[in-house]
Formats: sequence, C-alpha cells, structure tokens
Amino acid sequence: MADTLNPSERSERMSRIRSKDSKPELVVRRLVHGMGFRYRLHRKEVPGTPDLVFGKCKKVIFVHGCYWHRHGDSSCTLARLPKSRLDFWLPKLERNAARDAENSARLEALGWSEMVVWECEVRKSNISQLGDRIRKFLCDEVD
Repeated sequence: MADTLNPSERSERMSRIRSKDSKPELVVRRLVHGMGFRYRLHRKEVPGTPDLVFGKCKKVIFVHGCYWHRHGDSSCTLARLPKSRLDFWLPKLERNAARDAENSARLEALGWSEMVVWECEVRKSNISQLGDRIRKFLCDEVD
C-alpha cells in the first residue's frame, strides 16, 4: 500500500511528533505536581532518560506513546501497526520495545523502581484513577 502523503508532507507530519513535552507527558506532569510531588525531567544519567525522575526515592515514571513503544494491551487502538512499509516500521517499533525492556532491566539492577503510563491511559481514563495509581507508586516504600 502506498503512502497517502508525498515525501515533504510526510516529513512535516513526522517532525511534529515530540519525544519530550508531549501532551500526555504534560498531563502527567501537571497531575504529579498538583499532588505535591517534585521531580526532575529527562535525566540523562538515569537509564532510559525517564520523563519524570524522583531521585530521593529512586523512582521514575515513563510516559510512553502506545504506537512508538508497542503497547501490548489488546484493547488499545493507538498501538496499531502501520498499513504500509511494514518491512521498515515493524523492526523499528520492535527495537523500541526491546530498548524499553533493556532500560527497565538496567534500572532494576541499579535499584530504581519504574512506572509506565501509557498514552491511552491518559486519554481515556479517569484522571483521578491515574492520580491514585501514581500516588500509590510514589508513596509505597520499596523493600
């Protein structure tokens, strides 16, 4: 199946995809800040460059896009595969998911706890439920 956009249109559309400060990430940041938690952003010295880093308690939150990070939930409609150029996209997206798993293992080995918030959770969930989940993650002590 051919791309429905010409190369310059496709390039312009892809350039609008953000790796930092995405809409779901900003929602999570406002929510966490509103709960009174303070954090650092995108710390490069922490494996995976997490979106939110809580250094004192060694916890991190990643806000993952369902498409780019291959959300495994079968009810998530945002994690669909593209219809064209699967030979290019499938290995790329699988490598993203493999890199996430590697970063998760590195974080665990260093004694960090991680939480992943998926884009679809931010979009369709009750924000108070997401806030409860985040609060539980941040307030529970790790043994």
